[in-house]
Amino acid sequence: MKLLHLQNQTIPVPYQQSVPSLLPVFCAGQLQQGGSIKARSAVCLLPNKEESQQWGQEPNTESDFSLELTHFRCYPGEIFIFVFVSVSGQLFGLFTPLGRSCVLFKLADAERKGFQGDGNGNNELEQYQVNGIHGSAVRMQQVITSCSAQGTHMTVEVHARNSTPQLFKKLSLGKGFQENGKRRTRPPGLKDQHAYPWDRLCLKSMPFDLKQFEKLDAYAKKVTAKDSVEELVKTLLRVAHTDLEKVRAIWTWICHHIAYDIVGFFHKDKLSFKPKDVLQSGKSICEGYAGLFEQMCSIAGVQCMNLSGYSKGHGYRSGQTFSGKYDHAWNAVYLDGRWHLVDSTWGSGSIDDCFSKFTFRYNEFYFLTHPALFINNHFPDNSNWQLLKPAVTLEQFESNMLYKSDFYKMGLLAAHPPTAIIQTVNGKVAIEVESRFPMLFMFELKGAKAYSLMMLKRNGMNLELYPQKTGSHKLQIYAKPSKGSDEVYNCVLEYTIECSAVDRNICFPKELHQPVGPSWFTERQGFLKPSQKAPIIHTNDGRFDLSFILSKDLSVLASLHSDDLNLSEDMSRRYILQVCQGNQIDFKIHLPYTGNFVFKIFAKKKSDPGNYNYVFNYLICCPNAEVKWPMFPQNYSKWAEGYELLEPLAALLPANCNIKFKLKLHSIAKAFVQCEKTFPLILSKNGYWEGSCSTFGCTEVYVMVLENANHKFYSRILKYDVEAQ
Repeated sequence: MKLLHLQNQTIPVPYQQSVPSLLPVFCAGQLQQGGSIKARSAVCLLPNKEESQQWGQEPNTESDFSLELTHFRCYPGEIFIFVFVSVSGQLFGLFTPLGRSCVLFKLADAERKGFQGDGNGNNELEQYQVNGIHGSAVRMQQVITSCSAQGTHMTVEVHARNSTPQLFKKLSLGKGFQENGKRRTRPPGLKDQHAYPWDRLCLKSMPFDLKQFEKLDAYAKKVTAKDSVEELVKTLLRVAHTDLEKVRAIWTWICHHIAYDIVGFFHKDKLSFKPKDVLQSGKSICEGYAGLFEQMCSIAGVQCMNLSGYSKGHGYRSGQTFSGKYDHAWNAVYLDGRWHLVDSTWGSGSIDDCFSKFTFRYNEFYFLTHPALFINNHFPDNSNWQLLKPAVTLEQFESNMLYKSDFYKMGLLAAHPPTAIIQTVNGKVAIEVESRFPMLFMFELKGAKAYSLMMLKRNGMNLELYPQKTGSHKLQIYAKPSKGSDEVYNCVLEYTIECSAVDRNICFPKELHQPVGPSWFTERQGFLKPSQKAPIIHTNDGRFDLSFILSKDLSVLASLHSDDLNLSEDMSRRYILQVCQGNQIDFKIHLPYTGNFVFKIFAKKKSDPGNYNYVFNYLICCPNAEVKWPMFPQNYSKWAEGYELLEPLAALLPANCNIKFKLKLHSIAKAFVQCEKTFPLILSKNGYWEGSCSTFGCTEVYVMVLENANHKFYSRILKYDVEAQ
């Protein structure tokens, strides 16, 4: 194998009248602005020594056939491969830009079959057709503009009709090449590629500390618009020295000074995207943002590319397909030996839902975004500019979930399922969101009522949704950091729910609030070690107990709710018996009948004279139709923390019966039961006040205590009713 040295963009290749049966030559290079080729390297696979000697030359002699191609229309900076092959005396060339259609053409001397003389010493090359990489047929017709045969030497230049060859001069510059005095950018290669999917390590494609830009950003924001782009860049570069700082200053200035032109968006034919015009007007659409960014980087000496493609921007619908004209433009910049992606349009602000007002709202996310995240809503027309390995197909891009920029900025990691459209299964949709940190969530289903259960996790949340209407519905999920309750919820996910059937067996009470069940949030409110960790409590006999350890000095209230339970606030607490012993609080709950209920917990600091605040709730499910528990007795304000009722638990006592009483009371001198007569309660050795009373002839029964032996007044702590005779 021998490496061929380039000489003025000609590719030397051994050639002789009696060619061997197979002689491949591989050449790699880049396509230039305007459609010409800039060869970067070439490798010739020479035949063995014996075959070379048959040609009449030594294996190590200089190559003596050259070929120059300058006719192909291409993308600037695109990589190509050219293969030259001799088969059975016929010379063929195969040209293909990477990822695009290939062209096959045939070369021969003027006397061989395949050349058609034009009377001017030129010969026309035969047409060949070959299927492109994507299956589309490609036809090319070339012209040999010069052909000479001198012994064993032959030079051929292939150009399009009426085209002029361009000469390029390779310069030894670290930041690229120059063509006609202009710098040519390096195309993306293997070292630019990032693994897909995202590795969850960093939001940026290169590491840096945002704090290092604080002074630079502050300076760039204050720089006013200048008369020319050159003057503006010169002003910005006064405090920017490295390429990264230059790009950052340009990015910051554009994001804070160029507004999105909503009116211009609907009249693009009247817009000028020239950088100087964008600068003077102070507004544009994506083409103008990207063009200005590219020119400012060029002036600053930083390689930059203007990219175009499809985007999941304003007006995007989950599951939407893309075809036809590209709808967005952004940039790539070359820093520290690699390409990086930026979108100054989306970094500058946002447009309201009515597409009528633009608001400057800086978005750091779109500066040097990790390519595995950038592909979430940017699909370039050239897959090389995804900077991903493997590259994402358009079909994948269309079906993938749209993660809003706030999704990643808040520390969220992933959502399951990761597809934009979700089909219900037996009327249910299950969604899971993963996060680095505890987060607060809320959601909205548009177009249909739905029963739902959202459960917070320390690193995310789970959502179960039961749409009550078939069809296609839009689901939006919002989130905000767990710290800083004043922050607003931001939309981070958007799904389309396809509901094919409704589960009519699901019916949750209206009082059920999201999220449901204990979580890291309830722990922060002071409720630790819940005896029931699941958000749903199932009971067949209509009874259940709950307990927590309180980490704060709290006063706690609880209430029971049902769509069928029409009770006052006080009565809703009568099915709950609450006992607090030290830092442990216990709840004993009896359900009045079968069905679904909501158990709510409220709390406040004991030192706070204000109202109780809602903390969280459980969903209670009881399928037993025979359940019918009475309320607990009414307690009064003197019912103190630490008091415990063991019997009787029912608020309604039978008539004409002796009823046993057993309570745990503390810090009192005496206790008795008051009905028609007074029945004292005796403090037993095990610490309980015990006794009995007769309900004969009475309608109400009270438990009363004397808190101090020196006092004369007793206080009511409990009240019972007696069944009518």
